[in-house]
Amino acid sequence: MLPLAVTMGEPAGIGPDIALMAWRDRAEHRLPPFYVIGDPELMEARAARLGIGVPVVQVLPEETVETFAFALPVVAVEGAAADRPGEPSPETAGLVIEAIRAGVEHIRSHRARAIITNPIAKSVLAAAGFSHPGHTEFLGELSRPFRVGPVRPVMLIWSEALAVVPVTIHIPLAEVAERLTRNLIVETGAVVAHDLRTRFGIAAPRLAICGLNPHAGENGLLGREDEEIVAPAVAELNRIGIAATGPHPADTLFHPEARKGYDVALGMYHDQVLVPVKTLAFDEGVNVTLGLPFLRTSPDHGTAFSLAGTGHARPSSLIHSILLAGRLTGAQAFQTTMP
Repeated sequence: MLPLAVTMGEPAGIGPDIALMAWRDRAEHRLPPFYVIGDPELMEARAARLGIGVPVVQVLPEETVETFAFALPVVAVEGAAADRPGEPSPETAGLVIEAIRAGVEHIRSHRARAIITNPIAKSVLAAAGFSHPGHTEFLGELSRPFRVGPVRPVMLIWSEALAVVPVTIHIPLAEVAERLTRNLIVETGAVVAHDLRTRFGIAAPRLAICGLNPHAGENGLLGREDEEIVAPAVAELNRIGIAATGPHPADTLFHPEARKGYDVALGMYHDQVLVPVKTLAFDEGVNVTLGLPFLRTSPDHGTAFSLAGTGHARPSSLIHSILLAGRLTGAQAFQTTMP
């Protein structure tokens, strides 16, 4: 059985903490076998700092399953990081980036079934010359060796309560209206519908499309974008066989009765849909990158520098990310009696 690959994430953040805690709680949550990609010495040091009694063993990916019962398997990559929680440094950027590269390569070489990425510090990576605004865009670039044709990465935040997709992602709010196009909405909706069918098993996905402006533009009174861009995109999605409705006023789309009418809501900008999903399911939300030739999930939170090394970080979102990756790839829960 192929394991799941979990990146360590930002060394000064809570990624190492929650990876250790997830292994500690593996029996309670019936997690499938996974290994961490990063610096084994840092993982050992963080485990000692936290005092949670998690043994760490350096392995190769194929040794994960036999190791998982008694220790957290860690696959080393080039680079090292001192255990300085809450003190990020651009010097560790190479380690962080290489862990992501390695996870994708392990999937391509059939050594892992999916990648789960712990949070990174975008500003720290940028200071070291990293040119991508986040994981989503970088993973799109790493998809090229798979030779599967055009790749269109799309961010889905998934929870049992609500699933959402921002059509524009990590860009300034002032640029959203300028960059929003009918084609962008249609392409995003098509990727979402395809992956909901093929990965999540939803035979006929229902998409609710948010308007850009208050009250979805109020018939043009509050902006023309909803009439001229969003509504034509909704019509085109329906024309190509995707059940889409909208543009909907975003302020009435997320109450319990409204959520019964769709499988995923597409927002025109990042916070329009991430605020409601993080309000409803902060500890259960999972970031899933759609449109890739492999599966990537991630906790739906950041590095939380103030919590790193304190023992107060909660591993819930990482645990849900591991469980969802296992569910979507057919991984079996680890059931051997734990020590």
